[in-house]
Amino acid sequence: MKTLLVTAVLVYAAFAAFAWFVSDRLIFHPPMPSYRAGRLPIVMVPTAGGSIATLYLPNPRATITVLFAHGNAEDLGHDVPWLEELRRAGFAVLAFDYRGYGLSTGGPPSAAGATSDMEAVYHHAVNTLKIPPSRILAYGRSVGSGPATDLAARVPVGGLVLESAFVSAFRVLTRVSLLPFDRFHNLRHIQRVRAPILVIHGTDDEVIPVSHGRRLYEAAGQPKQALWIEGAHHNDVALVAGPRYWATLAAFGRQVAAAGATTTP
Repeated sequence: MKTLLVTAVLVYAAFAAFAWFVSDRLIFHPPMPSYRAGRLPIVMVPTAGGSIATLYLPNPRATITVLFAHGNAEDLGHDVPWLEELRRAGFAVLAFDYRGYGLSTGGPPSAAGATSDMEAVYHHAVNTLKIPPSRILAYGRSVGSGPATDLAARVPVGGLVLESAFVSAFRVLTRVSLLPFDRFHNLRHIQRVRAPILVIHGTDDEVIPVSHGRRLYEAAGQPKQALWIEGAHHNDVALVAGPRYWATLAAFGRQVAAAGATTTP
């Protein structure tokens, strides 16, 4: 019995060490850059040890700016068509690439790095672009839900949108907490968000099951709403939902703008 216990402890310790040192490489999968300098109106935002590529799509008719954190295996070049559609839905858009993605520098991508990157872009929005925090809608898709939820839990924002999000990074694979640490504690962080929240998830998501989205929605404070897309998978939510997707986002944007109008001096 003692030998079995010692063996179990050693196996667990080895598993924990593996998760600690390798998790960021398992979480992030940056593609080859899909764009070059000069092909998009990229502005580099300096950070400690590097700089972050940002893409700003202004909209003179918009009252809300979406600060967008994208999913895995994509960069700004891949996202341009969707970002333009977001602008046509009535938003201004500020998107960025995590370090190690696209033209962003500062080392390999990591959970801590992505969180720091989004906060740097947030401060760029507030201090350089002069966007009031109450007019910023943090939007995280898939792995981007991590830095977006963390940001919204710590700094003032007008609202938070989570699409195809997880309760935490490790629990996408383990389903339950097996370690005393994790990456992107969305379930914990969402309880500290004091802004309207919209959760969007496909019911047939094969990468991050819809149960993650439902748990996040349950844990979120009011005001909150959800859009469950029947038959949608991980990467086709907007396509399957069609006009309902864009109508829901536009209506949520109006809600955020109305709430911001009551709090902005």
